[in-house]
Amino acid sequence: MARIKVSDLPQFDAAEYLDSEEVVAAFLTDILSAHDPQLLASALGDIARARGMSEIAAGAGITREALYKALREGAQPRFETIDRVLSALGVKLIAVPA
Repeated sequence: MARIKVSDLPQFDAAEYLDSEEVVAAFLTDILSAHDPQLLASALGDIARARGMSEIAAGAGITREALYKALREGAQPRFETIDRVLSALGVKLIAVPA
C-alpha cells in the first residue's frame, strides 16, 4: 500500500467554498462556537479573501495591508477592527441564549 505524505496533499483554502451569504453565516457561527479569537480572525481573513481583500478593506476603512496584518494567523485584532470587518462583510453578530 502506497503511503501519502501530508506535504503531497493539496492546501485547503476555505475561501474557495465561501460563495453565499448562507455559507458565510454558517461558517462564522461554527467558528464563533470555538471561542477562539485567533480562529475568528483567520476565518474573517478567509471570508475577506473570498470577497476581495481590497473591497473589504475599503469598506472597513482600513488599508489592505492593515487588513492582511489584522487577519493573519496568530493575529489578535482589536474588537473595533473585527466589528469594522464584519460590517464591511455585511454580517452582524447576534447574541442568543446559550
